[in-house]
Amino acid sequence: MRAAAGVARAAALALLLGALQRAPARGEEYDYYGWQTEPLHGRSYSKPPQCLDIPADLPLCHTVGYKRMRLPNLLEHESLAEVKQQASSWLPLLAKRCHSDTQPPSTPPLLPSPVTKICAQCEMEHSADGLMEQMCSSDFVVKMRIKEIKVENGDRKLIGAQKKKKLLKPGPLKRKDTKRLVLHMKNGAGCPCPQLDSLAGSFLVMGRKVDGQLLLMAVYRWDKKNKEMKFAVKFMFSYPCSLYYPFFYGAAEPH
Repeated sequence: MRAAAGVARAAALALLLGALQRAPARGEEYDYYGWQTEPLHGRSYSKPPQCLDIPADLPLCHTVGYKRMRLPNLLEHESLAEVKQQASSWLPLLAKRCHSDTQPPSTPPLLPSPVTKICAQCEMEHSADGLMEQMCSSDFVVKMRIKEIKVENGDRKLIGAQKKKKLLKPGPLKRKDTKRLVLHMKNGAGCPCPQLDSLAGSFLVMGRKVDGQLLLMAVYRWDKKNKEMKFAVKFMFSYPCSLYYPFFYGAAEPH
């Protein structure tokens, strides 16, 4: 009886070892699926997938448990410039820390785009604190007039008037940038922006410089009677910006 039981146990152990040898390692299985080249969501891309280091100026993707990112990603971003532009619009919301899921390390590397009826760049903050948060997350802040708006490849291009501009926060802007100020409003051709329905008067614009291109992050009609706006402009450099907005973004340091 004991001999039969021993034989049964030995046979079961042999079967188990054989199954383990035939089964792929968990890490190998993960790597295989992580690097497959099939199109994401059935969409074809011009470039093959690649794995890149998360850049230093992409704080939304920091402290999430890994240091590399894949392009194209699941949100169909194909370039680092597109990733940075889309991610930066979420920094003011993330800085509010209104929910535990928005705090590291649970923050996903790129949050999905908000469901909104207007362009993301045209969503307005009505408080001075909200405006200053936007200023913190922007490389530059300018008061300007807009000469015309053009549509190109799904984007809007805001072309500034030659004169009538005031650099409130110059940041990385150079002379050639301000001589003919052109702001690119990414994916702005197909969504409404009430602030730009009329180009009369001046505008308060905020943006970032990415790969030599000036990207519009927020736009407001200039209202000298708006106390919140006046306060934000006057004290923007005194506002305690969140650590999510480091100065290596290219913004001018407080003075």
